[in-house]
Amino acid sequence: MSRVVSVVGARPQFVKAFPVSGALRDAGHEEVLVHTGQHYDAELSDVFFDELAIPEPDYNLGVGSDDHGAQTAAVMRRLDDVLDSEDPDAVLVYGDTNSTLGAALVAAKRDVALAHVEAGLRSGDRSMPEEVNRLFTDHAADHNYAPAERAADRLRAEGAYAETVVTGDVMYDAVLAVEERDFGGSSALADHGVTADEFVLATVHRAANTDDPDRLAGILDGLASLPGPVVLPLHPRTDAALEAYGLAERARADLDVVAPLGYLDFLRLLDGARAVATDSGGVQKEAFYLDTPCVTLREETEWTETVEAGWNTLVGTDPAAIRAALTGGHDRPAKPSLYGDGDAADHIAEALERVA
Repeated sequence: MSRVVSVVGARPQFVKAFPVSGALRDAGHEEVLVHTGQHYDAELSDVFFDELAIPEPDYNLGVGSDDHGAQTAAVMRRLDDVLDSEDPDAVLVYGDTNSTLGAALVAAKRDVALAHVEAGLRSGDRSMPEEVNRLFTDHAADHNYAPAERAADRLRAEGAYAETVVTGDVMYDAVLAVEERDFGGSSALADHGVTADEFVLATVHRAANTDDPDRLAGILDGLASLPGPVVLPLHPRTDAALEAYGLAERARADLDVVAPLGYLDFLRLLDGARAVATDSGGVQKEAFYLDTPCVTLREETEWTETVEAGWNTLVGTDPAAIRAALTGGHDRPAKPSLYGDGDAADHIAEALERVA
């Protein structure tokens, strides 16, 4: 069995670590969990560890917010000391954040295997920091764990030299586990005064949307034009942008703006919504798994299969397109199985047995 340093730093990575950490420990691997502190407030960090019973991190690097270069450099500098102390067989990274890239660069310069969960995804938009992060990480990795066959094919076509294993998507594991627990008894619908199938849930946090006042205003216009309630859990970045652009009062007048939600409450609202509007890659998948129609506030997505399956619509930030996608009928074709059977974490733990 292997000694694995797992690196997480942001909400989607906490969710992915929930099933994987359990599977690693069940399989006899020794895991050292490192939280970079990229998301550091209670609403975006602590609550996920508490609700999902993720083991307390062995290290918190406390990197906090900063621009891309400084944040990535801080992860590298602080993680380097951890790897000196822990001497792992493998470094396990998730997704496409600055924490992912920083950890990948540190591991790539050491005699340690680098394994990437959620490998092989591409949006085709190199202007997105996440796209650059996932591209560099895939090509630095020794072991790429792809959520779908198409992602694995893409890695082979790009000439990635790493071992590539199609494991399925660990976020499906997480959603199934929470759904089987009936969302932990969440009272989120009642707490926010909404009725199932009669409201839209929205999330906005991508820098391409929050840092552009015209795009952010377009999203607000589209959401505000919808019939019925729109619940918007407010990411700190979005909150700051609304204030900076003079849009905060308008947002709170037209939408049900709420504080960031824990994972259980968020999934309960996502399950109960008639549709979701989001710029998050993770939410696109969670909506797919919960049979909730998704409207993506971007011009592209790394989860192209959900669009092709008819369960996800790309609208960008055009108000008319947002309204049309969210007020039309939501009949969907039969939903295919795209990302495995909910046992991706076990496949990852098994693959890591070959790392020593």
